[in-house]
Amino acid sequence: MAPLPGGAHLSERPQTRYAKAPDGTSIAYQVVGDGPVDLVHAAGIWSNVELMWDEPDWAHFLGRLASFSRLIVFDMRGVGLSDRGPERPSIELQRDDIAAVMVAVGIHDAIVFAGARAGTMAMLFAATHPDRTKALIVYAPVAKTVATPDFPFGKSPEEQQAFVERFVREVGTGRNLALQAPSRAGDERFVAWWARFERLVASPSAYEELARILTAVDVRQALPAIHVPTLVIHRRDDRIVLTPQVRYVAEQIEGARLVELPGVDHIPFVGDADTILDEVEEFVTGSRPVPRADRVLATVLFTDIVGSTERQASLGDSGWKTLVRQHHATVREQLTRFRGLEQDTAGDGFYIRFDGPARAIRCAQEVVRAVRPLGIEVRAGIHTGECEIVEGKCSGLSVSIGARVMAHAGPSEVLVSQTVKDLVAGSDLAFEDAGEHELKGVPATWHLYRVAT
Repeated sequence: MAPLPGGAHLSERPQTRYAKAPDGTSIAYQVVGDGPVDLVHAAGIWSNVELMWDEPDWAHFLGRLASFSRLIVFDMRGVGLSDRGPERPSIELQRDDIAAVMVAVGIHDAIVFAGARAGTMAMLFAATHPDRTKALIVYAPVAKTVATPDFPFGKSPEEQQAFVERFVREVGTGRNLALQAPSRAGDERFVAWWARFERLVASPSAYEELARILTAVDVRQALPAIHVPTLVIHRRDDRIVLTPQVRYVAEQIEGARLVELPGVDHIPFVGDADTILDEVEEFVTGSRPVPRADRVLATVLFTDIVGSTERQASLGDSGWKTLVRQHHATVREQLTRFRGLEQDTAGDGFYIRFDGPARAIRCAQEVVRAVRPLGIEVRAGIHTGECEIVEGKCSGLSVSIGARVMAHAGPSEVLVSQTVKDLVAGSDLAFEDAGEHELKGVPATWHLYRVAT
């Protein structure tokens, strides 16, 4: 399930509930965490409160928010699991949905945190309901999209028209990531996931309707009426929202604090998301987050396809590429099931991190079984040890040991180190002695064990 700071996990998927807006529209929301302050969060157009948790980086983003607040996350009307409603989803109606979610949760006021295009409704809410807004946080906000003589900070009408047409044309393909998240546009797994996410958020016509509404919106007059503590965050090289647009918002809100960060990604959980989250946490709690330990006890699992070179030669490049794609999809199904965190994949192998050895072993066993219908066998190696966390990934000697353990495994075999065997003592897992081995580049000899099937 969703990873939380410190390696913890949510025990189960957050329950989705529905708030009833004044016009009868159902607004999907979830409540996560039990922190001392209520934080109402809308991600923007890209939102589906169920699917968010399936992407590890997004789950981390939400988990960090829930670590210092009671997080109330909801889908804007017209996207995700929320209704469109009987009328066009205007900004005024979207604003009323914030209050509807608060009523459903049973709170009178909260800190409101809105991402991107959700910022417009949040700013309007803060201006018209200051008694219900303890504070306001907006990421990449836009008060007005198109430039006019009295507002030179937006895009030209032609630029915006071309953007909307491209946006609607590419919905469901993931190609818009070239603008939304350039740093991940070359990540095939993420692009495929995002394309599916787009299709499950809204239809092309729904996206077009929202894009037209948001293009026409102008809430400049509301900004000077916001008198609650406000934090404005933006990445300087965002390709969707221009920096002058964001600076204008911050300048027009009395006392607003503007934080400009490096980065090209518009999607906040992509890129250096923790820098954004650090700013939010400090604003909400009054202090920077306690530095997290950069070393942690973790279990690492390595797998690869047995006889891959020979199989590639027999299938040819095209056939091999198809097989590897099927293999990767099969392995990732098991990662989701056993809560493994994919750290890397190179060619036909996987490097996966777990917070406990028993799940790693069971995941490896299921991977071995699941790939057999593809006509291949994999081997797996598992080790538990202290790892250094570098950019969210485990590294260090323990990782190297895990890879070397795998190198000694045979077809459809799961080998583990003595440490792993000792840590699962008392479980229903059984092992066979695989003898003493020298692990390339690792000091001393290592006693390995074969997981019994």
